[in-house]
Amino acid sequence: MTKPPKSKPLLRDMDAPIKSRPRKKRVVDQPALPFDEMPDRIDPALALLKQRPPGTGYLWEIKWDGYRVHVHVEPNRVRVLTRGGHDWSDRFPAIVEAAKELGPATMILDGEAVIFDDLGRSDFNLLQASLGASGKAQGNRASQAVMMAFDLIYFDGHDLRGLECSSRRHLLEDLLQGKDRAVRLSETIDGDPDTILEHACQLGLEGIVGKQQESVYRSGRTGDWIKCKCVLGDAFFVVGYEPSTSLTGGFASLLLAAYAGDTLKYVGSVGTGFKQRDLATLRTAMDKLGWKRKQPPVKYDGARKVVWVQPTLIAEIEYRAWTSDRKLRHSSFKGLREVQDNADVYRLIDDET
Repeated sequence: MTKPPKSKPLLRDMDAPIKSRPRKKRVVDQPALPFDEMPDRIDPALALLKQRPPGTGYLWEIKWDGYRVHVHVEPNRVRVLTRGGHDWSDRFPAIVEAAKELGPATMILDGEAVIFDDLGRSDFNLLQASLGASGKAQGNRASQAVMMAFDLIYFDGHDLRGLECSSRRHLLEDLLQGKDRAVRLSETIDGDPDTILEHACQLGLEGIVGKQQESVYRSGRTGDWIKCKCVLGDAFFVVGYEPSTSLTGGFASLLLAAYAGDTLKYVGSVGTGFKQRDLATLRTAMDKLGWKRKQPPVKYDGARKVVWVQPTLIAEIEYRAWTSDRKLRHSSFKGLREVQDNADVYRLIDDET
């Protein structure tokens, strides 16, 4: 029977200090930790309209009535970008100041800039009045505006768009925990979505938004996010106006159009919802920016006296339904969208044209 070999001592010199292997020099061109370069701009994920909430697997929250924005927090600046990529940082000073306090980590927050009424509801008209959105020169500030943040798509050197929605939500909640200034968390609501929608409508809110819990962040209207509205509301081009017979310099109604493929189609008019100050302001905007034209920009066979304008201004319209001939029913004017907001003008689908 052979004897096992003798084990070698761990250290030849038991009294000598223990030394680790010498480290190799790091390659300068190779970062110590991988990171994602911060995007200059990201097209937002958009919600698809549904009449009723679908089944399980969604995170639900309030649908805010304001301007969609992305807030970019960088080492030396904060930018508030609209859907169209325009920098409105100077128009939302309180949001900028609140976002600065979230650093020093870099981040991109997705949310809605809103102003609340006396009952705590987001009010698009109040926001528009604060911004002075009437087709005139820009520069007004919405100092009372608050950003309701509902997604975190970049954080501390990492692009989070590949993470599932629920994971991004956890990170966002940790980031905004206890924050109650001009950047606030849009809370998720647990419960039956039909009941949540019913209560939202009873409270006079615009509706609710649902996001698939396991979905990644994808730009555009992919169906990962859906919205259910208490009252329908969309953006339409103003293509003309019916002059007022009682108010000099005013108008009786605005004529509206939606996209029908590559062209525009007349979808009816709106004659309610205007405040007294809106009438003269809008008439001036149409006369100055609308560029009057002799021929209508849409097919029109009505008998009313109409002043046609170039499709330049975009109106946010609230309505109850569509008629059988594809006209808006019970429409009401909410305000003008701004070109920089890249408003999503309503598109008629093929079988509606």
